[in-house]
Amino acid sequence: MYAEEVAEMAGRIRDEDIALVRERTSIDEVISDTVTLKSAGGGNLKGLCPFHDEKSPSFNVSPARNVWYCFGCGAGGDAIKFLMDAEHLSFVESVERLAARAGIQLRYVEDDRSAPRPRPQQGQRQRLVAAHAAAVDFYRAQLSTAGARRAREFLAERGFDRAAAERYGCGFAPDAWDLLTKHLRQQGFTHDELVTAGLSRPSRSGSLIDRFRRRLLWPIRDLTGDVIGFGARKLFDDDDGPKYLNTPETPIYKKSHVLYGIDQAKREIAKQGKVVVVEGYTDVMACHLAGVPTAVATCGTAFGTDHIGVLRRLLMDTDAVAGEIIFTFDGDAAGQKAALRAFEDDQRFVGRTFIAVSPDNMDPCELRLAKGDLAVRDLVARREPLVDFALRHVINRYDLDTVDGRVEAMRRAAPLVAKIKDREKRPEYVRKLAGDLGMEIEPVQRAVLAAANGHPAGGPSAPARPAPATSGVDSPRSMVEREALKLALQEPVLAGPMFDAVEAAEYRHPVHVAVRAAIAAAGGAAAGAGGAVWIEQVRDACDDLAGQALVGELAVEPLRIDGEPDPRYVSVTMARLQWGSVTGRIKDLKSKIQRINPVSNKDEYFALFGELLSLEQHARALREQAAGGL
Repeated sequence: MYAEEVAEMAGRIRDEDIALVRERTSIDEVISDTVTLKSAGGGNLKGLCPFHDEKSPSFNVSPARNVWYCFGCGAGGDAIKFLMDAEHLSFVESVERLAARAGIQLRYVEDDRSAPRPRPQQGQRQRLVAAHAAAVDFYRAQLSTAGARRAREFLAERGFDRAAAERYGCGFAPDAWDLLTKHLRQQGFTHDELVTAGLSRPSRSGSLIDRFRRRLLWPIRDLTGDVIGFGARKLFDDDDGPKYLNTPETPIYKKSHVLYGIDQAKREIAKQGKVVVVEGYTDVMACHLAGVPTAVATCGTAFGTDHIGVLRRLLMDTDAVAGEIIFTFDGDAAGQKAALRAFEDDQRFVGRTFIAVSPDNMDPCELRLAKGDLAVRDLVARREPLVDFALRHVINRYDLDTVDGRVEAMRRAAPLVAKIKDREKRPEYVRKLAGDLGMEIEPVQRAVLAAANGHPAGGPSAPARPAPATSGVDSPRSMVEREALKLALQEPVLAGPMFDAVEAAEYRHPVHVAVRAAIAAAGGAAAGAGGAVWIEQVRDACDDLAGQALVGELAVEPLRIDGEPDPRYVSVTMARLQWGSVTGRIKDLKSKIQRINPVSNKDEYFALFGELLSLEQHARALREQAAGGL
């Protein structure tokens, strides 16, 4: 397809201009807008591939040849192809973007010798970005008008002067229904372009009106610095809309991928190997102005998998170079819930995750206003490991002055310690947990070891169930359970019917039991459409904190098969899942039959014998189904 597009465009953009664009484009500079690159020796650079998830860098760039290639997924090409794949541009859009960057005036050839060919229309993305750029200028000019007084007061009340407002492009949507729309139409943007961009929307009467009205605006930029959307803050009490209103999903604005402030923070994130995740636009501004230039925030959605991918590539978050991810949240209940959700995503990062909570429950903006820039820097510097926060949150739910409270807190906290990525740190956290609980180290050590080996915690809130010696986290049986859950999470359309048909009782590992229950609570694997939405549904349905973290882990862990899974692989996995329990029931039945007198208990004897024959037949079928191995 790429070669065909090159050939097609060569007939419109002059061949020599395309060649000039390639020659004058520094491919490492283009790719560095998205991926942090490190030296790979021999003049080459490497980083984490933006097109597939990986923990070790396999994405290689050769500046000398102006090409890139990923040894992990096999993608590759030149700078034009990179923009096409990374930003979903057409060939013409990519060439025009790079030409503008290099200061090259493109020329378009004629279709025939008799009539000149007009310049082709700009691609959709360029048109939408241009519309947003014009909107930024319009809104910024409006901020200095009399009608924007409340917007200026809002900024001033939060410690932001005119220079700060200009640095972040703050603007104001005036008290008019279609002022921006008319302005942009006069500049040549069409009705459909304004609606597609999310800048305008149809009214009830059918006419086109502005999406934002009487609100303070922040332009939202992508990694390259292009404005792709806006965040709008409510200013007036008689505005019955939400406190914050964002640009809707558009071809260029995907809220799950967007991080506010990333364009200004990306260089420092790569340089320091650190990122600070805050909750709002003013928090980003406050952090940057206070000397924390690595701050970013999500835009109208929770921090999620796609955001993690963006940050990992900037952090160069690999086994060899582990970065720091610092979350700041309010100290209220909502902030604590957000922090625990961040702990669920901890397994997706190779680097270390931390949390920074102000002792006065103030966000960075409030903290800077009340106590100055140094207080914001101190907040980040005083960060604590996210696992410490999660453990404290769990322990605080119980009365540690009672034996029951201490034991139950230990049972609930032990799985969290068992899930710590760095196994060398687990013994230290065992000692810390014992100290926090006021208990001897031995019972805590046993609880963590039991959780790591897949044994249930027991107790009234977690009913004890027998677990075979082979149910440890690395045991063959546990690995089969894990594979079955991965199939349900990653391939629900393929695996759903067979997965749902196998009873939940087949699972032994307590965390696997929790995830299996969550899949059922989410409607069953067969009802899952796949992708991020399905993963979030299962995670939200899981009541177990360790189970929630495992859902995220299993969603990205490779299946134990070369190539794509097929129905046979699903069938083999589910058969192996059932094999252990069926053979166990056969063994129990044989033992019971031997203890029964076939003369005095003839009916029971033959009933059990019939059940045994049925189970053995089922076992033979499972053995045939499971032939081939994992």
